[in-house]
Amino acid sequence: MSAAEPGSAEHSGAAPGRKLTATGARKASAKPPRSRAREFALQALYQHLVGRNEAAAIDGFTRDLSGFHKADAVHYDALLYGCVREAPELDALITPLLDRKLEEISPIEHAVMWIGAYEFRHCLDVPWRVVINECIELAKEFGGTDGHKYVNAVLNGLAPSLRGSEVDADKASGKARG
Repeated sequence: MSAAEPGSAEHSGAAPGRKLTATGARKASAKPPRSRAREFALQALYQHLVGRNEAAAIDGFTRDLSGFHKADAVHYDALLYGCVREAPELDALITPLLDRKLEEISPIEHAVMWIGAYEFRHCLDVPWRVVINECIELAKEFGGTDGHKYVNAVLNGLAPSLRGSEVDADKASGKARG
């Protein structure tokens, strides 16, 4: 079963008996390949945002990191190269939902929001709620203390404009989040 199929841990957004770290994030051993891909993409996008490194150079470094072989390399490629290529468009989607200037957002939260916005636009096989949950997990694990709350608010604000019919269907069925 692939990570985004119905019934998988990623699809449901919560897995019974999930292995968690002290911060509430999933332990690495319990993460599906797409979740791992998001983690590696986040690290790569951080290098791009902070160091202004080119995607190809970052990619070569990232693929050599321990554990990369357990990640969904195709999803990682889509996130890294897609977010770098579409950075101005992704920023234009995110910026109206911010309560401060984009430059004041932590590079981790910025990269997580890029991943969320990119997946909303291009990864239609991943339900919108799963996109948000996965981004919250990334922000909890790698971001500041309450960064996940900020990411959650921004992506929840963005979801209706990029996944309107899906959000509406969930609201009608009582499944939508706040």
